[in-house]
Amino acid sequence: MPVVMPIFGTRPEAIKMAPIVAALEQSELFDCVVTVTGQHREMLDQVNQLFGIVPDHDLDILQPGQSLSAIMTRTIDGLDTLFKAGKPDAVIVQGDTTTSTAGAIAAFYHGIPVIHVEAGLRSGNLHSPFPEEANRKITSQIASLHLAPTSTSRANLLAEGINADDVVVTGNTVIDALLATVDKNIPFTDPQLEELAASGRKILLVTTHRRENQGDAMRGMGRALARIADAEPDLVIVLPAHKNPVVREAVLPALEGKTNVIVTEPLAYGEFTRMLSLAHIVLTDSGGVQEEAPSLGKPVLVMRENTERPEAVTAGTVKLIGTGEEKIVAEVHRLLHDRDHFASMANAVNPYGDGRAAARTLAAIAQLLGTGTRIDEFGTACV
Repeated sequence: MPVVMPIFGTRPEAIKMAPIVAALEQSELFDCVVTVTGQHREMLDQVNQLFGIVPDHDLDILQPGQSLSAIMTRTIDGLDTLFKAGKPDAVIVQGDTTTSTAGAIAAFYHGIPVIHVEAGLRSGNLHSPFPEEANRKITSQIASLHLAPTSTSRANLLAEGINADDVVVTGNTVIDALLATVDKNIPFTDPQLEELAASGRKILLVTTHRRENQGDAMRGMGRALARIADAEPDLVIVLPAHKNPVVREAVLPALEGKTNVIVTEPLAYGEFTRMLSLAHIVLTDSGGVQEEAPSLGKPVLVMRENTERPEAVTAGTVKLIGTGEEKIVAEVHRLLHDRDHFASMANAVNPYGDGRAAARTLAAIAQLLGTGTRIDEFGTACV
């Protein structure tokens, strides 16, 4: 029985890998050996617990203030030791993190086929998002199987010379994970959020952490949120604050004393999906939220100049607004007060998946390893 090793280390990877791990473990075609790096620790463990994932190997690489280079070298060293003890028949890496690229490189050095989930995303700017854009492109050069979430991602890969036979459009597994989680209506551990959920008040859900936004841009985001809070007293702004002190020091000072702003610790994934379902508008610089929110009919304003996920922009459910303070305030105001504009974004078609990405992924891996055949690709909702 072929041994397949999913490798992941961050919360977003764990969320998107969870449906694949579940499918592998339920399958009689493969032996699934889960390996985590611990690039994130607490947030990673929360997701694993939610989805019932018990890692077979934990490299536990997390160190205070670790650099990207340290993450890369510690991950490769740890995997090198594992692969010397026993090589899997294939490894699966997800997305664009340093864990993902390090996992791909380590496997490639050992002659192990690399399966890349969420392959083909491109912003067109090697430095934005950083280092994710470079990570994606590096992994694409050494992967044996490219699981593209959309037809747009597939086209990106083909334009870079990837063999079309090695690309499968699966949809994004984040939709599988979201749909499996949101109906659980998981209770909030923060009493303020439980009280807010019962109040029926409009919620602006905000997430920000993007490395290239840190500094002046992020301080401007904080000022914009303060102005929105003052101008819209009936609106509640919910900000799960990223643990990075650079982010907190930039955003939070402007929000002190605002009674309609709730700042929380990062929400566990189950709680975050519930808050996402309650939100009226989502304001973010995250990548994954651009995929999740449209599935729940939530307009998304993205505080970035470009995105590697253009499908929802084209569909109309996501709008790029940049990081300018005035623009952020104006765009949130428009969504709050222009009903037609809100409806046009809330009712747009989500191009990212139908909840069957994990099944397509499993079938594609089976064909790669000679134990099955592919099934129909995701495509009817792709842009």
